Amino acid sequence: MIKIEANWIDLRYLDTLAMKSTPVHRLNPIVKLIATLVFIITVTSFPKYEISGLLPFFLFPAVLVSLGGLPLLPLCKRLLLVAPFIIFIGIFNPLLDHTPVSKLGSFVLTGGWLSFASITIRLYLTVTAALILVATTGMNALGLALARIGIPRIIVVQILFMYRYLHVLLEEFVRSIQAYSLRSFHGDGIRFQAWGSLLGQLLLRSIDRANRIYQSMLCRGFDGEVRLMHSAALHAADILYLAFWIVFCLSARSFNIPQLLGKLLMGV
Repeated sequence: MIKIEANWIDLRYLDTLAMKSTPVHRLNPIVKLIATLVFIITVTSFPKYEISGLLPFFLFPAVLVSLGGLPLLPLCKRLLLVAPFIIFIGIFNPLLDHTPVSKLGSFVLTGGWLSFASITIRLYLTVTAALILVATTGMNALGLALARIGIPRIIVVQILFMYRYLHVLLEEFVRSIQAYSLRSFHGDGIRFQAWGSLLGQLLLRSIDRANRIYQSMLCRGFDGEVRLMHSAALHAADILYLAFWIVFCLSARSFNIPQLLGKLLMGV
């Protein structure tokens, strides 16, 4: 029998974490959003062969996880969701890029493997930063921050609904898998021939569930407008937080800190 647990992929858990009261949670949502965007843009701007220059950026998630009192294991479990996409994006690099970059004895390190490692590090850093942002801010406050920085409101509404009902789709998928396993006499998983009808049933159930949700929203007076609470005012801690991470990101992008430290220790 196939048994699938959806608890560890339940995104509502991040909203539970956002209800904490820590120095990071109490910061202005707009400030946290801008700092995270600066971090993501800086990390993604590195060349494809860069690895050592990315190492200082692990300080950002480490500090926020520590000060925000976030559990590390649940965040790592949710990072597993993006692992297949990361592997799919970079796995072809070693096959296509055979440019020799470094040689250690008889082993030749090609640019493909180096770029694959760089892509993996950058994607994990950016996804981790996004998860931490949601876990320390909450999706509603984050939606308000997006609207305040100029993101069109219709896009903000779509993001909020997608986040809110993504777990509903996941639960429908888990129930479909469990229903198949209970009616199947095979213990070797879902057969290839059954995936087509299974996904078709999932699509039909999702459409039916979406219609029922929409009708219930209309009965409760939904008019297409999502009312969000106003964000808090800026404080000195917010400005210091934003200034520190902007200076850190620009400094780590302009200078290769690990190489500078290595030269300093070696006395070069």
